[in-house]
Amino acid sequence: MRLAYGCMGLGSATPTPKSDEVDRADAAVTTAYEIGIRLFDHADIYGGGSAETAFGQVLARHPGLREELEIQTKCGIVIGGAEGGNAYDLSQEHVLASVDGSLDRLGIDHVDRLLLHRPDPLTSPTAIADTFDALAAAGTVRAFGVSNMDAAQIAHLRTAVRRPVDVNQVELGLHHRDLLEAGVLVNHPDATAYAPVAGTLDYCADHAITVQAYGPLAQGRFTGQPRGAEDEATARLVDRYATALGATPEAVVLGWLLKHPSEIVAVIGTTDPGRIRACATAEQVAEAMTRDQWWSLWTAARGKPMP
Repeated sequence: MRLAYGCMGLGSATPTPKSDEVDRADAAVTTAYEIGIRLFDHADIYGGGSAETAFGQVLARHPGLREELEIQTKCGIVIGGAEGGNAYDLSQEHVLASVDGSLDRLGIDHVDRLLLHRPDPLTSPTAIADTFDALAAAGTVRAFGVSNMDAAQIAHLRTAVRRPVDVNQVELGLHHRDLLEAGVLVNHPDATAYAPVAGTLDYCADHAITVQAYGPLAQGRFTGQPRGAEDEATARLVDRYATALGATPEAVVLGWLLKHPSEIVAVIGTTDPGRIRACATAEQVAEAMTRDQWWSLWTAARGKPMP
């Protein structure tokens, strides 16, 4: 299934989630499981770590569930790590400590994949390669990936790492189309705005790196919570196509993304069981969506015609 569940919303305002917050996490996780999702995405910073804690308590409630799931987490963002803002730290000391913390909160002995959450310009690819090797040797991480990196950054990392980089998680969807816009605006004045990410989707496809798209539902911008006239126009088109395709608006928004030949995996983050279920047929909608519908949705979301 090319849907994953993003666990950022499972957290709490306190390090230890209350029982009702664990109940809410349980409902979201079990609903995602029921529609066929098996990949669950975490990060050490989600809810200050409480998202992983809540998920770990859900696993404890369902013996045997862990063996059926693929669990990944991310590390490298240090909240408040700089005066006036955050910092990024991919040093071996920080990464090893972060993985240990995630495993403790999740209540498991390994994660199936670790993603580097953001690039750290102070840590060399060689140092990251050594960290990956140490984690693999310890058996605490089975596979490795990155997040929020462009093609050049991944290529630079791959010059040193001795283990496959098999995932790049980026924000992507009808509301955030930079990676796609970069691919169609070549030889156009607007191309310069997207130059940093040009070729990223192609690079990932060429090197068997799965693109995971976070935030693809755009917090409901096209399915009930528009933020402006362009969103409202896109939402009307989404509704029209949902009726035509016999689908939910959520499945249409996700289907638009999944129709792209890069075999993108959409990471949904809603905690509402009803909205989770509404995403279930996204792959079927992608298959049924016509080229005209696909281009029309893109045009509506960008608010102006293609060049």
